[in-house]
Order: sequence, then C-alpha cells, then structure tokens
Amino acid sequence: TFKLTVDHGKTYLLRMINAALHEPFFFSIAKHKMTVVGTDGSYTKPLTQDYITIFPGQTFDVLLEANQRPDHYYMAAIAFSLAPASRNIYDNTTTTAIVQYRGYYTPSSPPFLPHLPAYNDTNASVQVMASLRSLVDAEHPCNVPLSTSTKLIYTVSLNSYPCVNDSCEGPNGTRSAASINNISFHTPTIDILEAYYYNISGVYEDNFPSVPPVVFDFTADYLPLLYQLPSTGTKVRVLEYNSTVEIVFQGTNLVGGAIHPMHLHGHSFYVVGWGFGNFDENRDPMRYNLVDPPHHNTISVPKNGWVAIRFKASNPANSMIKPK
Repeated sequence: TFKLTVDHGKTYLLRMINAALHEPFFFSIAKHKMTVVGTDGSYTKPLTQDYITIFPGQTFDVLLEANQRPDHYYMAAIAFSLAPASRNIYDNTTTTAIVQYRGYYTPSSPPFLPHLPAYNDTNASVQVMASLRSLVDAEHPCNVPLSTSTKLIYTVSLNSYPCVNDSCEGPNGTRSAASINNISFHTPTIDILEAYYYNISGVYEDNFPSVPPVVFDFTADYLPLLYQLPSTGTKVRVLEYNSTVEIVFQGTNLVGGAIHPMHLHGHSFYVVGWGFGNFDENRDPMRYNLVDPPHHNTISVPKNGWVAIRFKASNPANSMIKPK
C-alpha cells in the first residue's frame, strides 16, 4: 500500500490524473478537506471539497493541509458508474492509499476511512464540475470568446454494429462503436495532416456536418434501433484561423447512454455551460458563464446531458476531437 508521509502543519500540492479508460472516480481523504486550485494546467478559484470527482484524462491540482491529529488516514477512490448493480457489471471495489503523519504515536487500526458518495450518485458526480471557476486576475486573464463566428452542435453516442451470426460480445451479439453526429471515424492509411500538406486526394472529406444530420429526442428512454447503427467515414471540419468557435456536445441515450469524456487536441477551451436533457439553443445560452468559466482540455459530457465549450482556433494543426 502506498503511503504518503506528511508533517503536521504543512500544506502539500497533489497533482492528480485519472488514467482510467472510461470510468470517473470519486476521491477523498479521511477527515481532511481538499482545495482544488487548478485543472488541466489552468488555475482555478480555490474550491474546497470533502471529495472530488475526476473524469478520464482530467488533471487536478489539489492542496492538502496536514492539519489533523497525527495518525494514519486512508485516501480512497471508487468508480462512478451508472451500470445497474444487479447485473454485476459494476466493479464494486475501493482503491486505497494512506496518509501518515510523521512522529511518534500509536496509529489507529485500521486507519480512518473517508466518506464517499454512492457509486451511482449522479448529482455528486457533477458537483465539482458545476462549481469550478477560472481564477481571473491581472496575471491570469480569462479570454473566453464573448461572441462566436462558428457554432457547432455535435451529438456523442454509443453505437453498435451487427456481426456475422450475432457473434460479437456487445448487446444482441453486436460490437460497440462510438460516433459524433452519428459518424464513426474510419482511420485512414495516410495521415490526414500529411494528406492536407501534400494535397493527396481521397484520404478524407471536409464535409463533417455542423449539426446532427437527424434530429430526434436525443435523451428519450426508448429510441429506434435504426439510430444505433452509425455511418463510417474519414470526415473533418475545417476551421478558419483565429475564428472563435462554440461546440455543444449533446449526449444521447443510444445503446443505453453513457458518460462521454471529450478531449480536444492542440487547444484548451472554456466550459461555458452544461446541463441535463436536450440542449435548448434558445434558452440554455442565456445561462452561459462568460465571466469566469473553467479552462480545460478534457471535459465530461453527462449521460443524457450536454456541455458547451468555446475556444479560439489559433493553433493550426490537425486537431482531433475524441472521446477519451
């Protein structure tokens, strides 16, 4: 078991990353509060919490004050999951390490355990995300675009492909896929940036749709099976240099829905809004935070929810948007 030795009265900076493939984690330290001061390399207003939720690919800078009675204290993490416990899909384990104070004393046996939310507590899972704010001062300005020249709405979904004789291990013998605007990415044999640079035709198409090709009630409990089958393609969206871009990632309930951690290569972005249900382009932008939104390079789209981001396209490159 890993042990972190601390001196009473000192403050420690913990730099954390969720290196899991898909699952978010609740993390807490027994009898200690943590103060989030940065995410994804950007400063935040100090946010003091009993626990944090960290999504795949995200990084957190957290201050730990060693201000409790010298003893041994568990730090622990459990996966947040919406999988039904009755199906034995959820890994109901807790990973632990120990914070131990330096000194001479008889440690408690066993060490104190922290209180963590229930594994499927959706409200607890978004509490930290909803509370984060950029630091915003003279040395750390907030450059969120107040207006945008390009607005995109991208659905993010789980999908399924049929297999011969229903021979795959997904639902009903299918294999799983992921899609944006119901297009599942096909990896080309020639790199897209190379094809662009050398003007090689036939490698990709530049007609990726700006909005979902088919509009339906994305978060309905029951959706037509037809929508579960995505098209495939190597499609890109070309952005004008220095354009200001807004992307709304809309989760869907296809194949039961899922949490979608999204990462943008080559850029950080401001998370200006989020919510549950279907994004309302008339109502929801009225609630955007354009004063001190948090600055990320990875964000999680809640199951059956949406997230809106803004950024300036100022880094010419082949920048991939992808689920983590």
